[in-house]
Amino acid sequence: MDPNAFARDLVRWFRRRGRDLPWRRHRDPYRVWISEIMLQQTRIETAIPYYQRFLRRFPNMRSFARAPLDRVLKIWEGLGYYARARNLHRAVSTLVHEHGGRFPETADDWESLPGVGAYSAAAIASIVNGEPVVAIDGNVRRVAARLRNAARVSDAEVEVLFSASMGPHEPGLFNQAVMELGQRVCFPRRPACAACPVRRHCAAFSAGTTERVPARKAGRPVPHYEIAVGVCRKAGRILVSRRREDAMLGGLWEFPGGKIRPGESPERALAREFAEEVGLRIAVGPKIVTVPHRYSHFSVNLHAYECRHAAGRPRALDCAEVRWVRPAELKKLAFPAANRRILQTLKGDRGWPKT
Repeated sequence: MDPNAFARDLVRWFRRRGRDLPWRRHRDPYRVWISEIMLQQTRIETAIPYYQRFLRRFPNMRSFARAPLDRVLKIWEGLGYYARARNLHRAVSTLVHEHGGRFPETADDWESLPGVGAYSAAAIASIVNGEPVVAIDGNVRRVAARLRNAARVSDAEVEVLFSASMGPHEPGLFNQAVMELGQRVCFPRRPACAACPVRRHCAAFSAGTTERVPARKAGRPVPHYEIAVGVCRKAGRILVSRRREDAMLGGLWEFPGGKIRPGESPERALAREFAEEVGLRIAVGPKIVTVPHRYSHFSVNLHAYECRHAAGRPRALDCAEVRWVRPAELKKLAFPAANRRILQTLKGDRGWPKT
């Protein structure tokens, strides 16, 4: 492969056909940073409205740093992978309060911030600072593997390959072009080779092996859990608990509950979980809804029940915080997706509020 010819063909295509995305219209480090974090594990089409809403609410670092975490999580609600929001908030607060609002200047400096990995650091530094570093993610690895017709490529090999091509081209533009190629043309399955601007440089295309390269990893079984949660009411209020920040979905609010043990009924599991998590004795009533939900590495059935407070004062025994709230207050709190579906059922099918 001729690195210069490959880069010319790729960059020419990207300039003509690259998508007009909101974060590509400037090189403001704050906006580029927000976009790169939101795009981790998230489709572009999903991220765009969140990005626009986020910047309307927090147009700069100082407004973001002043915001309480609860408000940040509420804006992020539904985007998933909430550790991204917590780390972003922590990193911005550090830059504002300890570094006078100055942004990092190199990929190594960006990577030192919470939640910024090697790929994001390279992407931001190349786009904002023009640093000639290769941003490597799954899309980029796949493009490199097909260019070389290799079953697997190491990150070191990808870096060597694309560093040679980046050459005189603007690093940020080149990185975005490779990423766009992987997202829109060089698909994992059935790549659109007829529309590929660099197919003449692709060894896999020449060999007819694009469907077999790179080698695919065998899928792993996805664990499944049955979960019982309770909408517990007392004097017109509902009990909610907030997850610890170091836990999955950390900082979000939820209806108390937990995993159903083997041989245990949902009702018994719920009574046990309420005692262990918030120190309450409850009377379990009828089921509200069962919500199936899939996370990145496991799936659940969330069985939600009406509950009534029987005895005890709520305490945060196995959570960060617990409180009684009025139904109207629930819309101000950030909930995980499965819990939000329970809320929708309560509002729609069973009437709302209900005391």
